Amino acid sequence: MILLIQRVSEANVRVNSDIVGQIGPGLLAFVAIEPNDDDATARRLVERAVAYRVFDDGAGRMNLSLADTGGELLLVSQFTLAADTRKGLRPSFTAAAPPELGRHLFEQVVKFAHEELPGRTATGRFGADMKVA
Repeated sequence: MILLIQRVSEANVRVNSDIVGQIGPGLLAFVAIEPNDDDATARRLVERAVAYRVFDDGAGRMNLSLADTGGELLLVSQFTLAADTRKGLRPSFTAAAPPELGRHLFEQVVKFAHEELPGRTATGRFGADMKVA
């Protein structure tokens, strides 16, 4: 599983011009599922995302996590993170999980995130053409 995070003051994801997920201060997290991932991998990914110390502690050091700050988490599925770009100019996506497994494990990530951050988790829509801001 691959997780790409970005600190945000706010973020949203739209599908067909409708906002399907929106957060205030926190983390925007793009998630790529790989073929060998499982539910335990999904749980560990969420635990780490919530615990990453990437927020300022007021003394100029990144010592605080989402759990510490009360921040929110926006999860967006993004199979392109698993792209193999070592050869040629057309990326290969064979390192990404098949859609059925990807959907199941992304749903598990969302479930675990809701458990870790009740009321502070939003998502995009798996497989949709999403616009993230």
